[in-house]
Amino acid sequence: MLNGLVTALRTLTVLPVPGKDTETFSNSLFWFPVVGLLLGLIQVAIGYAGYYAGWNELSAALVVLGGIFLTRGIHADGLADLADGFWGGKTREAILQIMKDSNVGSFGAIALSGMMLLKWIAVFKLVEKGAFGFIAGGVLLARWVQVLLASSLPYARKEGGTAHSFVNGAGWSHVLVASILSLLFLFPLLHFSPYVFFIDVVTALAAGLMIGLLSYKKIGGVTGDVLGAGSEVTEVFVWVAGAFCTLYF
Repeated sequence: MLNGLVTALRTLTVLPVPGKDTETFSNSLFWFPVVGLLLGLIQVAIGYAGYYAGWNELSAALVVLGGIFLTRGIHADGLADLADGFWGGKTREAILQIMKDSNVGSFGAIALSGMMLLKWIAVFKLVEKGAFGFIAGGVLLARWVQVLLASSLPYARKEGGTAHSFVNGAGWSHVLVASILSLLFLFPLLHFSPYVFFIDVVTALAAGLMIGLLSYKKIGGVTGDVLGAGSEVTEVFVWVAGAFCTLYF
């Protein structure tokens, strides 16, 4: 069972992990919330450096850039590929072909620039309030949404691909375990506030539903790029929602 954690860490992070990968890659989905919590706490720790120095702008930048470094930028790359494919291709085949291209086009560049800007603004507002739990919560919920997407939609490429081994075999057991872990981890991060907890969970689900429906309409399922994009969109949605919550709760 711990082999699934090894695979999840190697897939989602740059952290060096000893051990063997799981034979059934979908089993690593059980551990995605654990890895999400770990990444969130590391990003918060990185952001504290700027916060304690009294430089909130730097703190926010460290959080955002730290997330890119810790994940090798794979989710950001997925967002760029999704934007290029979904808005640059007119047919399902064309979209999938564009998404497979490693070059970043104009739609991808716009998506990345806009996403990074929104992230920095939202995190800056959270840092100003010292609401670091919201930051870790967004990273956690982003990995939860990846499990939801992988478990509820088919793999879009008939010939298979990088994420096929994760999507193949994913089902309701993965959703159930990942959901329980995610919600258990999230509640204390939000200082046990039921209102904020509800808002953040609903916001994450809305982000996942939006990406899922769009992906199903465009390509009939998910790919690794879609899972990565879902993570990026969920993070920014939750962080923006958290920034608004700090104004009222």
